[in-house]
Amino acid sequence: MKARSARDLDARSFRWRAGLLLVVLSGCALGLAWRAVDLQLVDHSFLTREGDARFSRVLDIAAHRGTITDRYGEPLAVSTPVDSIWVNPSELALATEQIPRLAAALGLDRQELERRITSNLDRAFLYLARGQQPAEAARIKALGVPGVYTSREYRRYYPAGEVTGHLLGFTNVDDAGQEGLELAFDHWLAGEDGAKRVIQDRYGRIVQDVESIRPARPGRDLVLSIDLRIQYLAYRELKAAVREQRARAGSVVVLDVTSGEVLAMVNQPAYNPNDRDQMQAADYRNRAVTDIFEPGSSIKPFWVAAGLASGRYDAHSIIDTSPGFFKVGVKIFEDEHNLGAINIATVLAKSSNVGMAHIALSLAPQQVWTTLTGLGFGEVTTSGFPGESAGLLPPYPQWRPIGIVTMSHGYGLSVTPLQLAHAYATIGSFGIVRPVSFLALDGPVAGERALDPRVCHELVGMLEQVVSQEGTGKLAAIPGYRVSGKTGTAFKAVAGGYSTDRYMAVFAGVAPASNPRLAAVVVLDEPSAGQHMGGEVAAPVFARVVGGALRLLAVAPDQPISSPEELPPSPSPGAVRTAALP
Repeated sequence: MKARSARDLDARSFRWRAGLLLVVLSGCALGLAWRAVDLQLVDHSFLTREGDARFSRVLDIAAHRGTITDRYGEPLAVSTPVDSIWVNPSELALATEQIPRLAAALGLDRQELERRITSNLDRAFLYLARGQQPAEAARIKALGVPGVYTSREYRRYYPAGEVTGHLLGFTNVDDAGQEGLELAFDHWLAGEDGAKRVIQDRYGRIVQDVESIRPARPGRDLVLSIDLRIQYLAYRELKAAVREQRARAGSVVVLDVTSGEVLAMVNQPAYNPNDRDQMQAADYRNRAVTDIFEPGSSIKPFWVAAGLASGRYDAHSIIDTSPGFFKVGVKIFEDEHNLGAINIATVLAKSSNVGMAHIALSLAPQQVWTTLTGLGFGEVTTSGFPGESAGLLPPYPQWRPIGIVTMSHGYGLSVTPLQLAHAYATIGSFGIVRPVSFLALDGPVAGERALDPRVCHELVGMLEQVVSQEGTGKLAAIPGYRVSGKTGTAFKAVAGGYSTDRYMAVFAGVAPASNPRLAAVVVLDEPSAGQHMGGEVAAPVFARVVGGALRLLAVAPDQPISSPEELPPSPSPGAVRTAALP
């Protein structure tokens, strides 16, 4: 009896426990079912946002900036891949013990890094380092610090360094043009970044590409008119001249007469756009385009051109310069020697100030002003280079006799080296003015007529005598080629007047004179090694640069050579580049 009662009690206890367990399990099942419904329907959007915030990312796809090359395809500016390191401060704040490791790996101050992280907890993106080499960025990423990520970017590299620094300029950390042609053609070179949505794991590794939001559009390549061989040659010769003459600065510009293309443009002192730490704002400007100077006697050929165009003078006209000086108002202009009665060619060859004073005062100011403006003086060229100066040419109604004479000697008006080279190129093209271009063109450009061809033929012939043994520019002679050009030496303006010991030395000209192909200008600012005349310090640079360029371009000689020793060897591109490397 007792045994049966015990068995009944156990059965009832079992059924009670089984029922309770069934109720508990049913409740759990209902709870799970309700939670599933809640997660899938009620809180679905919240959970989706939270999941996306942790694992879904919209990543930028960096666009490749266009390459810049010279006219023959030699790279001048290329974009190389780099990685930038960034963090999500809210994620990194959960692992503050990792900050010292991260700071040490990046070479940052630990306290400064902690301050940056804790003061930006409301942000999801914070750069720690830009433009790192991919291997270095991979090393940082391998530390496994939570919230640390990398993104691919591009950094500009300039193979020629300071040889093309002033010409090309540079880009900023975001690869946008800041100076030079990088800035002028930024709209052409810059690409458009793309974007894509990805799924990442907890370590920031991409697990899946979800969708392409916007494809990246790479920048377009740019082919410049620059001939890198001539650019290296001009750089080498100008740098050597500035050092030898202990000059403050210098510029060289070489133009193709037949097209208006800029084949070379260099300045000293230069800077290397690859070395961002050493770059200084004072070195950025391209002096050949932005700096103006009084050109001295290198302006005289254009006043003579105005005289020839007026019909008052021709190649046989005689100017009496006796007694060797000429008084205008209270100012006396004089020559080094009394040259007596001389023709216009001798006025240029001997750079006679008295002869130029007679010619200038005999011409109508409007006639001269029209000639000078037609040659581009007082206006910016069509180059489009950022910061280009228009120079200074006073309006002709303001001209007075003493001002007319001083302007005919190269004072009272200002030009840039590029303007002066452009004007000589117009004379070299026998009166056809062609737009200045930094872009490679397909061939000769038609241009517009600025001067009568007869005037220019006579002027080019006269300027040959400047480079003769009797002229002031004899050191600009190039064996095998006839050269037409003009020297210029000007006192520099200072507060209250002009300095008596600071000069601008200039030589400008075209070659070969029989059918000019190149126009070039050499400017040395404040040579201080004992010589300062344009015919002494600038003319030899012209001879070496233009002579080498003519041979590199395979331009046929137009003058016999008396002995083989007179012709220097043609520089090979490799030799020029090796010698020119900074």
